[in-house]
Amino acid sequence: MKYYFNKTVNGTFEEVIDAVTNRLKDEGFGILTEIDVTQTLKKKLDVNFKKYRILGACNPPFAHKALLAEDKIGTMLPCNVIVQEVEEGVIEVAAVNPMASMQAVENKKLGDIAIEITAMLENVINKL
Repeated sequence: MKYYFNKTVNGTFEEVIDAVTNRLKDEGFGILTEIDVTQTLKKKLDVNFKKYRILGACNPPFAHKALLAEDKIGTMLPCNVIVQEVEEGVIEVAAVNPMASMQAVENKKLGDIAIEITAMLENVINKL
């Protein structure tokens, strides 16, 4: 099982960020965190890196259910989605596969939640 789902799309980096954010919103996710890896690497290491952003997506009702089922699951939240420029006009979007990450947690209730979140994130990627 792959630990992520991905798709490559055409467009500008910012257009794809907007599309991903909107598809996540359609599935009930909001963006809690946004890490601009390009900017961070430039600032901290003075290196140039391709356009690369990590979006920390959260679906509050499901996060709440997951935390009630397993209080340490916060170590795996939020669900990360990356957007990276492969080449100008070609952007890859990848989302974590919750089913892959939940294999390490033996909790049936959590597994059921992961199945639902997995379907939602796959739907986000597929609709791009």
